[in-house]
Amino acid sequence: MTSVNAQEASNRTVYLAGSGNTALDQHVQALLEERLGDNVGLATISDEQIPMVEDTPVVAIGPSAFSRVRQANRSAPILAMLVEKSFIDGFAAMAPGQISGVLYDVPLLRQALTGKAILPHANTISILATTNSVELYEPLIDELPAHGMKARVFVVDNDEDLIPSLVRALGYGDFLLAGPDDAIYNPRTIKHILLTAYRRNKIVIGPSQAYVRAGALASSYAPFPAMADLGVEFIDQFLATGKFPKPAYSPLFQVEINNQVARSLNIPVPDREYINQYVQDALTGNGGPEGE
Repeated sequence: MTSVNAQEASNRTVYLAGSGNTALDQHVQALLEERLGDNVGLATISDEQIPMVEDTPVVAIGPSAFSRVRQANRSAPILAMLVEKSFIDGFAAMAPGQISGVLYDVPLLRQALTGKAILPHANTISILATTNSVELYEPLIDELPAHGMKARVFVVDNDEDLIPSLVRALGYGDFLLAGPDDAIYNPRTIKHILLTAYRRNKIVIGPSQAYVRAGALASSYAPFPAMADLGVEFIDQFLATGKFPKPAYSPLFQVEINNQVARSLNIPVPDREYINQYVQDALTGNGGPEGE
């Protein structure tokens, strides 16, 4: 694609702004193209072309791509993929119907119930947070009693306070629930957090597949095909109505398990299908749409 003009920008065209990770961008593009079929064209777009987009949806892969598109063209309709709820909700609220997202993180209640499925007798959950991220966990704390659980947040004020706060948290909870908080869970800290938990025979749930590979016991996650399904639903709705739905989670989740950690801690872990069904049954029985 060499230019973006009125003829190309038909209502049957969708543009794709990549993350810069070639393998990831190609994978997401292939999933979307497969689901869009022959009736809708998906064309990659360069940063120079973004300002010329009018009334044609742009799929932005990841938060950096979304920011580039948004800054270059304030009127472009944008569907953000692979973004967290806390990142996109504010933009979507300011521009309803024009900005939306397929959410990449996992609802905290789903993660907590994943831990409950693995440790059926667990009723206390520990959470680490900074003063800036405490509010992320308030809805979860209100939801947990309906599922026979409660949580306590341990605030980490600075880097030196991380391990002492973690030790206190591990002393309180049956397991540590790791949320989407990059200030606490990041490549610089995760090894220390996981080793400290392991030495105290406590498991860590979440926040993503990557952390399970690093040593967390388990995490729910939305598989890429399911997110692509939802993305195409959003695109179809925009092409039909001129408006996106509100940001949403994929209805389909799977569970990643680190069996080596489970064996080391002598924890019998149910199979993935059981965990998924347990979580789904608990969410359905609690009533109300997930993620609200």
